[in-house]
Amino acid sequence: MMKTDFLLAGVGGQGVLTASDIVAEVGMAMGLDAKKSEIHGFSQRGGVVESHVRWGERVAAPMGEKGRIDYLLAFELMESARWIEFLKPGGVVIVNRQKILPMSATVGDAVYPTEETIESALRAVTDKIVYVDGLEIAKGLGNKNLANTVLLGALARELDVDPELWLDVIVKRVPQKYVEQNKQAFWKGRMGE
Repeated sequence: MMKTDFLLAGVGGQGVLTASDIVAEVGMAMGLDAKKSEIHGFSQRGGVVESHVRWGERVAAPMGEKGRIDYLLAFELMESARWIEFLKPGGVVIVNRQKILPMSATVGDAVYPTEETIESALRAVTDKIVYVDGLEIAKGLGNKNLANTVLLGALARELDVDPELWLDVIVKRVPQKYVEQNKQAFWKGRMGE
């Protein structure tokens, strides 16, 4: 397997870092070298969180480069456009439809971009756009915190990796009382429900 680069980006509290841990552990479970790097920003105050994960036979640096990322997993709608320059042309972007207005838009003069503006920015780089209603699916399962697992399911659908391997890692990473809900969330994301 050649090197595969992932960028996971969202807002503090969305489970970006847990999801990136899972992606890295799935790579290792496949027998690959995996490296991870994360930047928290003001994540505890709703700020941006980004995490790079790289899989390969041998991975030297933990961060992917602009224009070279294979998979962009955006946990928030606007974050997909903010990070699209990292995606390689024709790469896959998985976008959670959730909108979280930044402070600059809620108390300042900034305007949250329209969905059309965001999609136009994405389409300038790729036609491989997968939209996921992660938050709505998670709420339907009774726990809004499952949105990150729904997105992991959508990512797993794009990769040629046994879904049971993903589930094994997820089961090890989540509290026991949430295992069944996380399994359901993963399958809903993977099936595109």
